[in-house]
Amino acid sequence: MEQITHEIIVNIIKDGSASLLSSHAKLSIPIINRIYKKMVNDIKFDDIKICECLIIDGHHRYISSLLAGVKLGSVPSYRTLATLEYEWTRVEFVEEEWDTKSRIKVLNRLDADFNNIPINKIIEITK
Repeated sequence: MEQITHEIIVNIIKDGSASLLSSHAKLSIPIINRIYKKMVNDIKFDDIKICECLIIDGHHRYISSLLAGVKLGSVPSYRTLATLEYEWTRVEFVEEEWDTKSRIKVLNRLDADFNNIPINKIIEITK
């Protein structure tokens, strides 16, 4: 399975696939990789939250879905006056792991429960 790199993400951004805007200035490539691996293995995710064309919640899922060719659902949300908009070309994709090992375990358990599959399948997918 393909390992998602900064270059791969930048290429999908440059090709115009991203129709929504970001409200985050940075995203974690390791998180994108984990979600991408799950998506290409038919693991389903919650809808992302958007306000007009701005992502409020679900940035990593959104980018992963573009890379995996998976259509995500969306639900309307609200933005505050403090919410900034970033063109994807201005978003920094970092190699830093933002999730702890215990957080990853919790997320894997939630994904297994949401998809009604054994946790071992999720763990195998994300190796």
